Amino acid sequence: MPRLAITPEVPRDLDALAQPVRRDAVIAMRRFLRNTTSAPHPERVRNTRDPRVATLRLADHCRGVVVRQRDVYWMVAVLPDAEAWSYAQRHRFAVNAAIGVAEVWNAEALERVEPALRRSAESTGERLFAHVCDTDLLGLGVDAQLIPLLRLITTDANLDALEPLLPESQFAPLWVLGQGGSVAEAWRALDAQTAVPLNGAAVDVADLPAALERTPDRAVFVPDPAALDRALAVPLWCTFLYPTQYRLSHQDEFEGSVLVTGGAGTGKTLVALHRAAHLARAGDGRILLVTFSQGVAAEVAAKLDLLVQEARARERIEVGNVERLAHRIVAEAEGRPPLLVGGPDLATLWQEASEISGDLHSPAFLLREWEQVILAQNLCTVQEYLSARRPGRSVELDDEERTAVWKAIEHVTGRLRAAGRRTLLQLAAEASMLLGRDTGDLLGDDAPRVEPYRHIVVDEAQDLHPAQWRLLRAAVPPGPDDLFIVGDPHQRVFDTRVALSTLGIKAESHRLSISHRLPQEVLTWAVRVRGGGPVDGLVDGVTDLVGFRATRPGHRPEVREYTSDAAELAGMAAHVTAWLEDGVPADEIAVAARTAEMVRQIKAALGPAAPGVRVSTLHGLKGLEFRRVALIGVADGVVPAPDALTPAAEDPTARAHDQQRERGLLYMACTRAAERLYVSYSGRASPFLPP
Repeated sequence: MPRLAITPEVPRDLDALAQPVRRDAVIAMRRFLRNTTSAPHPERVRNTRDPRVATLRLADHCRGVVVRQRDVYWMVAVLPDAEAWSYAQRHRFAVNAAIGVAEVWNAEALERVEPALRRSAESTGERLFAHVCDTDLLGLGVDAQLIPLLRLITTDANLDALEPLLPESQFAPLWVLGQGGSVAEAWRALDAQTAVPLNGAAVDVADLPAALERTPDRAVFVPDPAALDRALAVPLWCTFLYPTQYRLSHQDEFEGSVLVTGGAGTGKTLVALHRAAHLARAGDGRILLVTFSQGVAAEVAAKLDLLVQEARARERIEVGNVERLAHRIVAEAEGRPPLLVGGPDLATLWQEASEISGDLHSPAFLLREWEQVILAQNLCTVQEYLSARRPGRSVELDDEERTAVWKAIEHVTGRLRAAGRRTLLQLAAEASMLLGRDTGDLLGDDAPRVEPYRHIVVDEAQDLHPAQWRLLRAAVPPGPDDLFIVGDPHQRVFDTRVALSTLGIKAESHRLSISHRLPQEVLTWAVRVRGGGPVDGLVDGVTDLVGFRATRPGHRPEVREYTSDAAELAGMAAHVTAWLEDGVPADEIAVAARTAEMVRQIKAALGPAAPGVRVSTLHGLKGLEFRRVALIGVADGVVPAPDALTPAAEDPTARAHDQQRERGLLYMACTRAAERLYVSYSGRASPFLPP
């Protein structure tokens, strides 16, 4: 029986066919897997660069291009007859000699660029790779046929132009060397292309089937028609993972906690989903997948339903947010649902607290002091507060001032206690203390232990408060694979800067640096919005954006200036209408603004003409992605939101943090766009927009 592996292009190619042709092609592929008498048979192609290449006639005027070795057939494309033959002639296929992964080479395109590179090389004596010998290049897995071409490259721009023509396992180490990196650094970049470690085994460059098993981003085996139908029915992210994503999500076991950081579009959420699925299939304990909000949790749960189709494994994964977990724990302990305080009532209490302090400190200052110092460090007495450090708070307070602040904050907590109400952070703090007591399992697990989960997977980790981290730490027993955490401090939308190590969470750290979602143009522009500087949080020290890049070109963001709000709304509506007319599904379009009032105006401007388009605040885009995104009202005085900034006279450090948080919010919203980004404003542009 033949063994069939497919690339991610195969489902895309099939979906591009007319429906009757697609149906016939899939039927032919099923017959091929069953090896029936009516199954398509491999037909040789003349003038190919790889003698193993053949085609399978799948339907009228439609062929699959396959690379065959023994009983293995690697289907790399499904195209009309002429295009299939052309593809088969233009490409060659190889195994990387260093890491043993399968590679697809556009050999004809590389041959076409050689004369231009040679002319460029003749005009100067500079060579980009002059400092690297052939032996080192070969040791890095660089194909011997590529080396003569590399010796002609004079600038990093020449190398960038080759990126679409090279396998990523070839380009990654070359990009490092082209940036002036060492061979050791190039090796680290190459190692990031390893999904299945060799563990000392030798690479056989002639063994394509073994290489396919090590290349989950380019090949997945479909052993029978049912597996084929599933691979064609689910989104590609369910089946194909980039090497680092695969290695992190499918490792058999980590010794303890793991932290994965990475920029926008690097696949952090996909890693979290696949890790939860792997743990559910491999073990027998309960798993909690924590995400940003219950709204996002519903979408994550729907993705898990697609990814984990084994009922018993899926039942072991619970999806929710920290607030829901805290609410349930406290409700179980107290025998009734806890009551939460509303925003207006809480604002009134903080205003009263400010008056009690003699108006020495504003309500916002007292609230931040409570959340960022007292709750963050779980300070329970004024003596603890008097001796506590106040990281991130630049206004010094002597003992007398601290005592006054404590008294003002006690007014709020006392009033809340008397009313039987709590804030969400108080709820998390109480839930963690409940789990810390030896009272048995509060969530009804069969095992008589306090911790309700065997594994916890945390997405969007950069916005969790220390009180919430203490709850998560208490909810899972320390041990192998206890906490698997993914996040990006650059996308922080709340002022929660905390290194996990300070909370007793010692995590093995990994980093994703390649954005597979964003075009390079959107990524570059968004990084300029963000500011590109290092940020703190999650890791010890800081995280920067050095080496963060995309792998594909695209459209530059469109930034439009309007003379009035009405004209801006009309321009937005025209763009959304044009996108829909382009054939973009409504649910792959998002329009967002900083304020709720502007969101209402957007909905009114779109009216019934754009049903299904996502309209929300910037915060509402967190954790989501769309093909096209429009951000409206990115004007001075709106972004950053004035009421979100601490007055400079009150606390200059807090104001600087607020500015960076607002930058992070806009950066996060910009990086939701996988295809097109449209940004508009009326009046003066936001100071965050690049000139």
